[in-house]
Amino acid sequence: MGFVEEHRESIDSDNKKDASLGEAHKENLSTSSDSLPGTVLEPQFDEARTKTLIRKLDWHIVPFLALLYLLSFLDRTNIGNAKLFNLQKYLGMPEVGPGSIQYNNALAIFFPFYVAAEVPSNMMMKRLRPSLWLTIIMLGWAICTICMGFVKNYTGLMVVRAFLGACEGGLFPGVTYYITMWYRRHECGLRMALFFSAATAAGAFGGILAFGIGKMEGVAGRGGWSWIFILEGIATFIVACIAYWAINDYPRTATFLTEEERTEVERRLKDDRNSLADEFNLKYAWDAFKDWKIYVHMFITIGIYTPLYSLSLFLPTIVKNMGYTNETSQLMTVPPYAVACIFTIGAGFFADKLKQRGIFMLIFQASAIIGFAMLAATGKSGVQYAGTFFAASGIYPLVPMGVAWNGNNIGGSLKRGVGIAMHVGFGNLGGAISAYCFLPKYSPRFIPGHVTLASTVSMSFILTSYMTWYLRRENARRDAWAVENNMLPENYTEAQKSEEREKGDYASFFRYTI
Repeated sequence: MGFVEEHRESIDSDNKKDASLGEAHKENLSTSSDSLPGTVLEPQFDEARTKTLIRKLDWHIVPFLALLYLLSFLDRTNIGNAKLFNLQKYLGMPEVGPGSIQYNNALAIFFPFYVAAEVPSNMMMKRLRPSLWLTIIMLGWAICTICMGFVKNYTGLMVVRAFLGACEGGLFPGVTYYITMWYRRHECGLRMALFFSAATAAGAFGGILAFGIGKMEGVAGRGGWSWIFILEGIATFIVACIAYWAINDYPRTATFLTEEERTEVERRLKDDRNSLADEFNLKYAWDAFKDWKIYVHMFITIGIYTPLYSLSLFLPTIVKNMGYTNETSQLMTVPPYAVACIFTIGAGFFADKLKQRGIFMLIFQASAIIGFAMLAATGKSGVQYAGTFFAASGIYPLVPMGVAWNGNNIGGSLKRGVGIAMHVGFGNLGGAISAYCFLPKYSPRFIPGHVTLASTVSMSFILTSYMTWYLRRENARRDAWAVENNMLPENYTEAQKSEEREKGDYASFFRYTI
């Protein structure tokens, strides 16, 4: 791997810097009056009270966030369901021949605008308040979804899809960043999995909903495809109207917590984040742009998001081409999503419990590769349908786990927010790629598409293997330095941590999640 040679010199330099820092810290240990480790805010809860507090956070934070993401994912992918209810015919978009790529263009146009919005959106959420910013973007995409039900041609669909992407772009990275402001690092994975499981619920619910709404063909002179957009957009608008009051901004201002509980949440976060920089300063955003590890995660992510969106947008079409009717294929998309939901939540729970990410990532990437290989290798509908279970159950758990892994390993609040947005933003470019993986000319088997998706996940598998190895090695290097210099992380005082607060995850006391 080229990364090893590229960064060996910087690692050696870090060793020298760490050694000199250790000498300075030893001197501080012998001269500082504040040499007792672990200066913390009071109070500290015992194990039972801590569990009660976390459950309280879960009930007040996670369900509503999951609802927001369910609506978001439903509104961006319902075009796949609308396609089966004659969207192309009503808008004069050719279904065969050269012009048939117009539908794929309508899928792809969403993603550049979605990606462009992510980093500035997370910075805006840091500058403003989560409740205000998330409400604004939610109202925006609700209106766009409703407008899609009234477009009259291909051009109108393209314009509205572009605006939809710009409005939705801030939600996933924003909520991911928001979760890190409430939970410790090894508590985030399960909460992100619960939040993201709404995407699998959206896939399952969307199929059932489209099956029912599609029956409204001709109501008020509109096609069933139109009502899918209108009714689902109205549902989003209603939820957006209460989001401002339903979302608690920060632990310090949370109305559902007592003063003692607020202090404990802040203490736990301070202890977990190692007192790293938390203020808004653009130099921390620049630190994110300079961190090579984030770029590796970005490529891991695009290899995952490309098949994620392919399944979300084309699963009804893939199942229909196995020989089923439009209505049956809508319903048959539900079971793969239901199984994927179980694996998504289960993987998040066990990854948090074991404080491991990389090995779980590799297992689910292997499952996805097997699934797409089954879809590409045979025309037997039973084997193909089984392949959709392997593919969905492999891909969906990877999304929250990958974001949690990257977020766990970025030190400092603003750097973490920008790094998560970079991660998610680049990954979502995979949506633009996915739009062209299943072109009509490859129907009904779509073999090139399935091979492409197996290849992108294989790339992620290789990069995940490298990152798992590198982070283990780097933790071992830091542990060896700590033992050699008698500077174990638990022995740092708050004053000593403060000396390195601007170094983020490069601080000598920081340890990576592997």
